Amino acid sequence: MKTVKISIIGFGYVGAGVAEVIRRKREDIAHKYGMEIKIVGIADLGGIFIDESGLDEAELLKLKTGEKKWERQDNMTTLDLIRDVEHDVMVETTPTNVITGEPGLTHIVTALESGRHVVTSNKGPLALEYSHLVNLAAKQNTELKFEASVGGAMPIISLVRSNLAGNGVLSIQGILNGTCNYILTRMAEEGLPYEHVLKEAQELGLAEADPSKDVEGVDTAVKLVILANAVFGMNATYKDVEMAGITNITSDALQLAEEAGYVIKLIGEVNMEGGLKVRPRLVPKHDPLNVSGTLNVATIKTDLAGDITVIGKGAGPIEAASAILADIISIYS
Repeated sequence: MKTVKISIIGFGYVGAGVAEVIRRKREDIAHKYGMEIKIVGIADLGGIFIDESGLDEAELLKLKTGEKKWERQDNMTTLDLIRDVEHDVMVETTPTNVITGEPGLTHIVTALESGRHVVTSNKGPLALEYSHLVNLAAKQNTELKFEASVGGAMPIISLVRSNLAGNGVLSIQGILNGTCNYILTRMAEEGLPYEHVLKEAQELGLAEADPSKDVEGVDTAVKLVILANAVFGMNATYKDVEMAGITNITSDALQLAEEAGYVIKLIGEVNMEGGLKVRPRLVPKHDPLNVSGTLNVATIKTDLAGDITVIGKGAGPIEAASAILADIISIYS
């Protein structure tokens, strides 16, 4: 049985989701892959917990319910944990910052320089410093995995790199933000105004108090940049994306589209010519891209296999954690 020691940096919804899926899947992982995953350290703004023999996931999850209080062992910092506590994989799940990439960028660089593999759901560092991070990982003979950063539980990067190996990818287009898709779906189906549905989405926890990154297309644009660099080998940045959000979409526009046999969706598209666009588009009702609610969808156009469409949940702590778990397992498979 191989033991894989991990740290989790950022113990919010996704970080706690990683602890939960490891707790749930411990026996399956051991049986299928001969692997025992131990969490030896976690860090968040509130404090740090370390046990090189393995922390108890059920106890860690009490931090989310308030049954357990954060502590800071031995006055260690997060960077001390990453550098000095012996472990194999750092899981980075701090919030995305598309302006500086921090603090995730420093966490990832420190882990790679310390010889640790990195698995992350954090889009900011990848959108800003993709080439630097990939080159650093190669130089250190470590792995950098980030499936959860684009489609949550919906596999795109691993699908292209593994199952579609040998194919040339011509373009990828799809719905990469579940919040926008929920809003447009509810507006179209119920004839409700944008402001009403946005408030509903916020009450359901599907939209942030400040929803601008979702509804103005920023979140989708950052994901496109990651796809452009990881799949098409570009050196794109956030500034290369032509971007328009959904704030000007009206119920009347959705009704007119409906009468003509279309729906309106926020579509992100990247192609091999280097075009990166996020914009509301008319999508035929029968098109595979017409998915409802918070679902994500992507159509990968290839030169050999034709069009491959994948659909899945693009958000949610367990869904994102499932992609992180798959990345951890793939490092040792």
